[in-house]
Amino acid sequence: MAVNPLMLDLPESFESRRLLIRAPLWGDGAKVNEAVAESIDRLQLWMPWAQALPAVEESEADIRRARIQFLERKDMRLQLLSKETGMLVGCSGLHRIDWDSRKFEIGYWVRTSCEGQGFITEAAEAITNFAVRELQASRVEIRCDSRNTRSARVAERLGFTLEGILRNDARAVDGSLRDTMVFAKVRGVEFSPEGD
Repeated sequence: MAVNPLMLDLPESFESRRLLIRAPLWGDGAKVNEAVAESIDRLQLWMPWAQALPAVEESEADIRRARIQFLERKDMRLQLLSKETGMLVGCSGLHRIDWDSRKFEIGYWVRTSCEGQGFITEAAEAITNFAVRELQASRVEIRCDSRNTRSARVAERLGFTLEGILRNDARAVDGSLRDTMVFAKVRGVEFSPEGD
């Protein structure tokens, strides 16, 4: 049966052990801009949107667009905030949403000062559980450049299955053709319909 995603009453925030994971809010632009500025050298390696440092106003406009898309259920960006300090640790979310098949893709990045502390693994696990329980996901994917070993390790640690490597799938930020690793968890195999 077709679903009208606008009619879904969804929580706008949830928690993991160390993180408050929530939808973007008006005013988040400065926090995001600060994290991007700190991490721009790392982000430029993998993220097409991070090839130039945006102005704070541009970051706020981007957050406002992300808020609207979240409310429309077209894309569900999520802010990752430390419960202890309130600092923006990074961003994640559910992207490339297909409501008919209930398929979602998790994307993520972490600010440089928070690397290597397990925040992204923790967030991706909580977001996967959110997708299963709240969105009745049938499939959750993590896709990454085959050279991005840190991103691939997150998927592996969480028990996502490497379904394949798409050769010459897209242009990398350096202009070369990249191979894309496709990891997934699917209902009835890696998770139950109830999300247990």
